[in-house]
Amino acid sequence: LKFVKEHIENVVNKLEFSTDKVEVMISPIFIHLPLAKELAKSNVTVAAQNISPFPKGAYTGEITAGQIKDLGLRCSIVGHSERRSHFHESDSLVADKVAEAQKEGLEVVLCVGEKLEDREAGKTKDVCRREIDAVLERKVDWSKIVIAYEPLWAIGTGKVATPEQAQEVHEFIRDMLKENMGTEVSDKIRIIYGGSVDDKNCGNLIKMKDIDGFLIGGASLKPAFASIVKTCNEYVKA
Repeated sequence: LKFVKEHIENVVNKLEFSTDKVEVMISPIFIHLPLAKELAKSNVTVAAQNISPFPKGAYTGEITAGQIKDLGLRCSIVGHSERRSHFHESDSLVADKVAEAQKEGLEVVLCVGEKLEDREAGKTKDVCRREIDAVLERKVDWSKIVIAYEPLWAIGTGKVATPEQAQEVHEFIRDMLKENMGTEVSDKIRIIYGGSVDDKNCGNLIKMKDIDGFLIGGASLKPAFASIVKTCNEYVKA
């Protein structure tokens, strides 16, 4: 709790950005959500890291989309690579979470991305297509979805996809949505990149045509987070 309070007061609430250009979202663990919501300035969105695929009921330990909404929050991450790998969440289960979130009027950050062996086998696009196809089958409202491409081999490893590698996948995802949902959806949806983003590499990444922002891990817990936000704010045109 001490770190959450200090980080929000000393870093997050001192971020300099225009809400006409940039949306800043923080996503602490569940038990810190109420404190973060209380302390963060109104120009910062507070979101959950995960939600249950089920509505209210006897699901011990689960946090429902409705309960997140009751906290006054409007967004949750779903399908994070750590949820998919450590907790074996299937594409179908992640899609259920998206659908459940939308029933409660929540927006979601939908995470997709490949493992190292998938990339080495040339299956990056196949994996992303499969994970997005599962959500397409649910007939969801894509205006309430942000897609985060997070290659698992670049998360917390210090490795980062080159701007060209990330752009190639982002472009593929946008083209896939155009093919399935039309230009209006594909042009408007935000596709963000996550994978060892820091204040040193964010500038080259944000310049890519189809990279609309970042899902930031460890660097968001450091003062360097302010530099990343500043870089995005300076690059993006209102």
